[in-house]
Amino acid sequence: MNSYVPKHVAIMMDGNGRWGKARGLSRSEGHFAGAKTMEKIIDASIELNIKILTLYAFSSENWSRPKHEVSYLMHLPVKFFNQKLPEFMKRNIKILISGNMADLPELTRKALVKAVEETKNNDGLIVNFAFNYGGRADILQAVRKVIQEVQNEHTAWDNVSEEMIQQYLYTKDLPDPELVIRTGGEKRVSNFLLWQSSMSELYFSDAYFPDFNKELLCEAINELQRKNSIPNYG
Repeated sequence: MNSYVPKHVAIMMDGNGRWGKARGLSRSEGHFAGAKTMEKIIDASIELNIKILTLYAFSSENWSRPKHEVSYLMHLPVKFFNQKLPEFMKRNIKILISGNMADLPELTRKALVKAVEETKNNDGLIVNFAFNYGGRADILQAVRKVIQEVQNEHTAWDNVSEEMIQQYLYTKDLPDPELVIRTGGEKRVSNFLLWQSSMSELYFSDAYFPDFNKELLCEAINELQRKNSIPNYG
């Protein structure tokens, strides 16, 4: 692969349930396989020197899925972080969460908050989990906060800018992703990072997420390089 690697890569981890059904398994078993692949993509991101990895783990639209599937998806972060947090600490990985955590079950919320708190001083790879996240809701909550600033006379309408809205987004501490990848064969953005991805390269992979790997990640990065005519220094 060329020497250039985007600083921030975001991935819509789509196709877990369909991967499970295609193998005669349950959708939940597909989600479990996706979690294992997620670990491998985190490893690959460190190897490739990606600085920020945003993973679309649970969208605000996912609440409409069958109750047992939602329940499993709520339990998955608890199990995942209980197992992986000590390793993340050793590897200097910093965890961030983008999304509305107020509506999550208590155990799920506590697991996410603990992961963020315990890794807050790490300065290696940033893994940002978009959990209970929706792009429209993200923009809406940011606009509401800007309106509150104006109503409280902390700023004037004339001073409202894109930069001001951006500092109230869930991703306010992160640069926008250069590359957004969607697995699973669908070619939609599905309410993911709508503001943040306005200038991002979009890459769609036919592989279900449990089959996604470092090689396919490199293919996506190479496509970004090719479209932007980035010279090959490797």
